[in-house]
Amino acid sequence: MQLSVVIITLNEERNIRRAVTSVLPVADEVVVVDSGSADGTAGICRELGCRWIVREFDGYGTQKQFAVDEARHDWVLVLDADEEATPALLEEIRKLKALPGGPPSAGYRIPRSLFYMGRILRHGGAGGERLLRLFDRRRGRFTQVAVHEEIVSEGSTGNLQGALVHHSYANLAHHLDKLNTYSTLAAEDYRRAGRRFPKAWAAVKFPVTFFTFYILKGGFRDGYPGFVWSFLAGVYAAVKIAKTLEPTPAK
Repeated sequence: MQLSVVIITLNEERNIRRAVTSVLPVADEVVVVDSGSADGTAGICRELGCRWIVREFDGYGTQKQFAVDEARHDWVLVLDADEEATPALLEEIRKLKALPGGPPSAGYRIPRSLFYMGRILRHGGAGGERLLRLFDRRRGRFTQVAVHEEIVSEGSTGNLQGALVHHSYANLAHHLDKLNTYSTLAAEDYRRAGRRFPKAWAAVKFPVTFFTFYILKGGFRDGYPGFVWSFLAGVYAAVKIAKTLEPTPAK
């Protein structure tokens, strides 16, 4: 089994070196598909030996599927530019690569932890999620959506124990910027799909989401960072509904 690692980027000089160097021990190639970076992302990727491709961004699902299609090998690990693979995950991937006949499953789900406000969040909605990221591209593809894309596999999937660490937010201002961007993309997907919501749902969505993440899923156990993350998760959930309900400006 040979492995391609694929990453999509836009102005990721803060993160990309950490991401790429974390997977170099197991990657037979690293493919980076960039949508027009104006910082040092390209130079760092070329320095690290990545294959660099420029493509206009048209949604996370389509951009990531393009990167997968450009890979030279059928087994692909999809990595976000703000993630890093842990040594435990690399060891599991090495063992899969060494199996005669290749991995027995069509894909593998990988746990991801969020590094937020100086600590790893282990509870609430930010802790314990598992994402299908390592897969045989002959038996799986990305959903073609603007945001919250996922890989859909046609075969069986297994679970790995080694984790990815997600360095998603540089600070609270960056978190709010991403919240605004992602809620707009989510609202656009809802409108394209013809989703309808009662106006009261925008008001109800915040307390329901905050209570779910902070109380039911134990976000309070992560201290103040857990409170902030749960609070903004509720804001995001309400804002994307409000944006969906927002009247379309007359042309």
